[in-house]
Amino acid sequence: MAEFKLPANSKVAAGKTHPAPAGASKPRRFQVYRYDPDGGGNPQLDTYEVDLASCGSMVLDALIKIKNETDPTLTFRRSCREGVCGSCAMNIDGTNTLACTRAIDDVAGDVKIYPLPHLPVIKDLVPDLSTFYAQYASIKPYLQSKSPAPPDRERLQSHADRKKLDGLYECILCACCSTACPSYWWNGDRYLGPAVLLQAYRWLIDSRDETTGERLDELEDPFRLYRCHTIMNCAKTCPKGLNPAKAIAETKKMLLQRRL
Repeated sequence: MAEFKLPANSKVAAGKTHPAPAGASKPRRFQVYRYDPDGGGNPQLDTYEVDLASCGSMVLDALIKIKNETDPTLTFRRSCREGVCGSCAMNIDGTNTLACTRAIDDVAGDVKIYPLPHLPVIKDLVPDLSTFYAQYASIKPYLQSKSPAPPDRERLQSHADRKKLDGLYECILCACCSTACPSYWWNGDRYLGPAVLLQAYRWLIDSRDETTGERLDELEDPFRLYRCHTIMNCAKTCPKGLNPAKAIAETKKMLLQRRL
């Protein structure tokens, strides 16, 4: 996947530099995208020198240290710190990933941190995911059944049917894949994107769901599904090692088989 770089005519200028504290034994430079729409200025890259001798090993540890000890105005999302919630998704060293699972030592040179690309920025490293979540809601990501639920037990499925969900249910909706997808950059208002389509396929093949036909009808649209051009950025950048492109291909195959 191509590295995320600022264009030559970018208005993102060099910002403030915050030197490491006196006596720092292991300083490391972090260049962080800063933007405050309420302030009226243009985006800028602030540089923070962090003493890694007193810092955790992940990029998120450095960001928390910067916020706690150097610059409390720095804004970013984080929660679980275990690669489960997806809150701290951002672009680090040119790749969309999770700050809590990206090791500082895996980055050569200065650690460059930007928000997820091609989304409106609310502040600093916080992108606006309103459209992303609205698209997720549109696929009805929950079990839909027409038959009454068993009165004395849950709805069961075979081990083989349960195994079909592997590689799908693990998605944490971090949006790393969708914001790495050029098709989503170009048509993000109508193309659902890899993350949402992976979630849609997860319900399409769930043996307990009884609305497969209706779900396929909702997806059979020139833009909602078919804007995927198999660029594969989604699979390359997914921090959970999932393959949304495969899920999209399988969904297209289901639609084709239904026509035959």
